[in-house]
Amino acid sequence: MSRILIVEDDDHIRSALRLMFEGEGFVVDDAPSGELGVALFTRMTADVAIVDVMLPGMSGFETCQALRASSDVPIVIVSARDETADVILGLESGADDYVTKPFVPEELLARVRAHLRRRPDKTTNAFSLGELRVIPDEGVVRHADGSELHLTSTEFRLLTDLASVNGKVLSREDLLERVWGYDYFGDSRLVDVHIRRLRMKIEPDPANPTYLVTVRGTGYKLVL
Repeated sequence: MSRILIVEDDDHIRSALRLMFEGEGFVVDDAPSGELGVALFTRMTADVAIVDVMLPGMSGFETCQALRASSDVPIVIVSARDETADVILGLESGADDYVTKPFVPEELLARVRAHLRRRPDKTTNAFSLGELRVIPDEGVVRHADGSELHLTSTEFRLLTDLASVNGKVLSREDLLERVWGYDYFGDSRLVDVHIRRLRMKIEPDPANPTYLVTVRGTGYKLVL
């Protein structure tokens, strides 16, 4: 049974989401503020978190950062703000997904389920990126000295899925379907921001990537 944390200051929305997810068999923790949400998460770690942006006190972006600092749990931001700058800020704060209000409850449920189904592709053999060693069986990336490079579950899945196609170019739509588990209501901005975050971690010079390469007009490929 999966546990979900809902951080939403609107009582009606929070209650409606609680009822929906409980009706689908989830254990639900909910909080009207980021501070209470983080405290709840610390005591009772959830499998996925839904976080509103417009919260009293600690913002949704700050709440995401606090959750991400201690866990790689999938985080879905919900917000009435859909400008590209806001979406990017949310994803850069550590969220895996961004849903704009008003949203269809079934769509949010589908996204949450997709995140819970995601697992790294363990059929991919271990491979190297310079001094980094990626080991899908263990779900880790290690430096040459043995220390671990921390990737979120989304970043790791993105990396291993690109590796699994042996240098083939994957479009943003391909990656949305493979990594996020959906396509028709996906947002390609998710892919671009996570590619940028991943480059910051694996590339010697993220501004001039040599491993995670953009193929203009097509998508991305991993050069091994």
